[in-house]
Amino acid sequence: MPTVHSVLPTLAPLLPEIILSAGVMVLILYGAFRGEKSVEGVNVGALLLLLLAFCVVVSQAPGVKVTTLSGSFIQDGFSKVMKALVLLGSAATILLSRDYFQRAGIDRFEFPILVVLSTIGMMVMVSANDLIALYLGLELQSLALYVIASFHRDDLRSTEAGLKYFVLGALSSGMLLYGSSLIYGFTGTVSFPGIVSALNESNAGFGIVLGIVFVAAAVAFKMSAVPFHMWTPDVYEGAPTPVTAFFASAPKMAAVAMTVRIFIGALPDVTAIWQQIVVFISIASMALGSFAAIGQRSIKRLMAYSSIGNIGYALIGLAAGTEQGIFGVVIYMIIYLAMTLGAFAIILSLRRRNEMFDTIEDLSGLSRTHPWLAFLLAMIMFSLAGIPPLAGFFGKFYVFAAAIEAKLFTLAVIGVVTSVVGAYYYLRIVKIMYFDEPKAPYEAMAPGLRIVLALSSVVVILFFVLPAPLRGAAEAAARSLF
Repeated sequence: MPTVHSVLPTLAPLLPEIILSAGVMVLILYGAFRGEKSVEGVNVGALLLLLLAFCVVVSQAPGVKVTTLSGSFIQDGFSKVMKALVLLGSAATILLSRDYFQRAGIDRFEFPILVVLSTIGMMVMVSANDLIALYLGLELQSLALYVIASFHRDDLRSTEAGLKYFVLGALSSGMLLYGSSLIYGFTGTVSFPGIVSALNESNAGFGIVLGIVFVAAAVAFKMSAVPFHMWTPDVYEGAPTPVTAFFASAPKMAAVAMTVRIFIGALPDVTAIWQQIVVFISIASMALGSFAAIGQRSIKRLMAYSSIGNIGYALIGLAAGTEQGIFGVVIYMIIYLAMTLGAFAIILSLRRRNEMFDTIEDLSGLSRTHPWLAFLLAMIMFSLAGIPPLAGFFGKFYVFAAAIEAKLFTLAVIGVVTSVVGAYYYLRIVKIMYFDEPKAPYEAMAPGLRIVLALSSVVVILFFVLPAPLRGAAEAAARSLF
């Protein structure tokens, strides 16, 4: 009888995911046995799990590329940075949600567990090195997000948001599967390196082009990029505000990372095909994000259109298809995460008793009742508008520079023009805070919100003073893909 030698895959690259998976099972059991008494413990446990996984991710050796599970999972500089952003966004969500859920009477132990489960899916998406692993990570993330969107089940808008997201999310998953099956059918492999070996511009027929189109449509939905953005304003407005903050942060990091993995990792030799799609999505997202937000009164709908516009700017770097372009994408997403979490920390802090503020007009005269909050929100709005020397300016500068280097001059010019248009509604918020008549003061800020706001403000305001650490991380991430 012949001897069969079994070689077990190395699990070291999977350590952060293993920590989260094992930890979340313990939290589920603890929550099931303790019931509603476990809420505080589960929140603290989930936060510690995310921070432990973050420490493991950042301690991974820089410049080392390791694959495991028969090449379907990859650990490199890009995955290190994007996973760190995902974990920070998820940890910040738990800090942001605690006070809100207590006041709303929906403080249940399931929420942090769902956040951790979706985070595991996001991390698999970031490190996926074949189409099957990518789909598994995407579905694990999506299934948890469908539930989170409708977490406030007694609220009609929240349940409607969850239903809309579920129906359209299922459609996008089908598109991804169909596009992936076409790519597999015409290349004979699901592995990204295998697809690279099988494809070049001369043998990219209609079937491959159709597969790329369907995959691009699916990832555009996950990033909430035009024309697959239709769910974003409704879900952002209907979901509980901490859930909206979560949707605008961690899943965005994972979706952009997934998109970069597919186009740069699997399809670098057919750039001319997918570049046209990315350029169109980028222009459409920037234009809609800039113009559609002008008439918005709801702060959450405005943030939804702002996130659509910001994805458009980030995609400028991907459209360039160069190392400098991916560097621009990564640094832009780092800065975007800081700006978004800071903005939502302030939005969640503005409440009177059990009344949350909802419209932009509720910010009237904030500079006279809460001068520090008004100042920090003004800095975040200026940064989102791309005004120097704040961090948002540098994010846009790097992606525009990459577009110009790649000779995408029209794309860069449109980006600048839409930035000017978008500045209107950001500056309008500053005007309302500083020049309108004040309303009754808001309550004191919860400790978790203060932590998130302080860390975000440091990045937004002081990035130009010491950009080296974040620039270095983004450069290492981009270098690992080329």
